[in-house]
Amino acid sequence: MDLTNQFLIAMPGMGDDTFSGAVVYLCEHNDQGALGLVINKPIDLTLDGLLEKVDLNLTRDDLRGQPVYFGGPVQTERGFVLHEKLDEEGGHYNASLAIPGGLEMTTSRDVLEALSHGAGPRKLLVTLGYSGWGAGQLEDEISRNGWLTVDAQPALIFDTPVEQRYDKALALLGVDPRMLSQEAGHA
Repeated sequence: MDLTNQFLIAMPGMGDDTFSGAVVYLCEHNDQGALGLVINKPIDLTLDGLLEKVDLNLTRDDLRGQPVYFGGPVQTERGFVLHEKLDEEGGHYNASLAIPGGLEMTTSRDVLEALSHGAGPRKLLVTLGYSGWGAGQLEDEISRNGWLTVDAQPALIFDTPVEQRYDKALALLGVDPRMLSQEAGHA
């Protein structure tokens, strides 16, 4: 099972408050585990505020005031930038993970420097921290009715208002959130 480039949608009654109501974009999933970023939990920090903290100034008005998100409980002091893939002429950032499906996740400062110079990716989501699972852990949580999965759509990440992302992710499955149960069914 490879869930890379999928959304994990937390089921109602998720026992872990960290992920209650969360939509996680999976950047990587393999035999060793999984890495994802929560895309619908903004924190009390904006992108321009984050850049100021690392001695950079945001010069792009289109990104001014954009929220930074809680990406997950692992390495919450570290920034992760989920962004559209750069074209060939735009180059490539250091420490970038190319995600099958067209997105990239970058952890290096050079993407922030590009933003401070008016360049960088047009569409992006910045998180502090990430969500991680060890080998077999995510599969176990899915089997215990903790998560639903669906193919990711970049428009949901970059163009959908944050308060609508959970319901819109469920809608990709044709699921009405009011119809979900906390109980796992067994035949």
